[in-house]
Formats: sequence, C-alpha cells, structure tokens
Amino acid sequence: MPEPNGVALVTGASTGIGRHLAEGLARRGMAVAGLARGEDRLRTEMDVIADSTGARTLAVAADVTDREAVEDAVGRVLGEFGRIDLLVNNAGQMDAEEVPVWQADPDEWWAVVTSHIRGGLLPARAVVPGMVERGSGRVVDLASGLSTRGGRLYSAYSVGKTGLMRLTEVLAAGLEGTGVHVFDLAPGVVRTSMSTSMSLHENRTEWTDPEQVVAFVAAIAAGELDQWSGRFLHAGMDELDRLRTTQPDATQRQLRLQPYADGDPAAG
Repeated sequence: MPEPNGVALVTGASTGIGRHLAEGLARRGMAVAGLARGEDRLRTEMDVIADSTGARTLAVAADVTDREAVEDAVGRVLGEFGRIDLLVNNAGQMDAEEVPVWQADPDEWWAVVTSHIRGGLLPARAVVPGMVERGSGRVVDLASGLSTRGGRLYSAYSVGKTGLMRLTEVLAAGLEGTGVHVFDLAPGVVRTSMSTSMSLHENRTEWTDPEQVVAFVAAIAAGELDQWSGRFLHAGMDELDRLRTTQPDATQRQLRLQPYADGDPAAG
C-alpha cells in the first residue's frame, strides 16, 4: 500500500458531515482515523470507506468530552499511523428542545455546550503537542453561522459554537511560529439528520454540497490557507481561490465588538 498523503483524525465521523469528511479525505489519499461514541456503527463506516477508497482507516470509539477516553483514542491512532497531520473537531450535539434559554433543561443545555467546547479542547490537547514537536499540523474546528450571532432558539448550540470559535483563536495565537495552524470552518447547511431536524431549515430547498466542505478541509490540510489561521471561514459562502490569494489584516474574521461610533473605546 502506498504511503498516505498525511493522517487525519475526524471526530463525529460515523454520521453527517464527519462521515462525508472522513470519506472525502480518504479519497484524496489521506489515512483517516474516525472517532465517535458508537463503536459498531463507526467501525462499519470506516470499513466501508476503506473498501471504497483503498485508504487506510481506523475506528476509535470515544466520547470527546471524556479526557481519558480521548487520550487513549489518540494514543491508538498514533500507534497505528505514527502521527496526526490534521485534526477535525466535528463532534457536537444540538439542543434537544427548541425553546428559549430560560425554558431549557440546564443539564441538557450544559451537555450541548460541553460537547463543543470540551469536545474541541480535549482532542486538541492530545494531538497538538505532537504537531508542535514535528513543526507542522493543522486543526479544523467545525463552526456555524450561529457561532457569530445569538438568537431565541438553539442557545446551547450557539454558545458552544461561539466558545469553540474563541478557543480556535486563542489556540492559534499560542501556536504562532510553531508551524501548526488552527481554523474555524462553518460548513454551510449540509443536508444531514441534524440539519433537517431543525425548524430553522424546515422549508429549505438549497443545501451546501458536502464536497465543498471536503474541498475546504483538504485545502487547509495542504497548507493553502495558513494565512487564515485563527479565523472564521465559510464553505457555503467563501470562494477557495479568493481565500488562497487574500491576506487578512488585523482582526478580520474574528469575533470582536462593533463600534457604536468613531472612537468607541470598547470596540475592536
């Protein structure tokens, strides 16, 4: 079997966008480790991907909010492949009920927030040191349009995604000069069981092609968008060719307060 074009670890890989990413990266020659909570389904999907693409795959079952489980899973991936070049933090939950925040069950609400923030922190904490040691690597945190704004519904998901977006920025800042880069990538609205369950999309007729999301992640993995490290990208809106040739300035595509007037001391 030929040497893989890098090794990717994708969380939430057994369904939805994570499943699309695992297969799409495998088709581009990467070895892919998929991580998810349900071992049987994950193993089946990773075997299907291996059979259809010829790529090396590995199924590692773990809850991304469980520190020991994540560390063990990353250890298995490193034992199998020797390195991880790309981490995609895709796993995360959605609010079970579409209600205002004060009506939400606080335990369920917090579990959703935790799935995105702790579920992004723990894999990064386990993977990034090896990337720093090698002097190269990329982390992609799956963001959302709801990362950048708040609304009446999906409050836990919005808070979780916004927190993950800030985690991306601070992680990228800490990694400056190491050769390791971190990105927020909103996939657009891909047709999945999660997106179709949301009232927000009940009348939607146009969906983001999952291949667009794969193309963005593949471009990031290839180092084509490193100047955007620590920033928000949107697969459903941005044009890859334009991003490749654009150098962002200052705090563009990062979360900041907007000024109420010239000279607003709290803006920026």
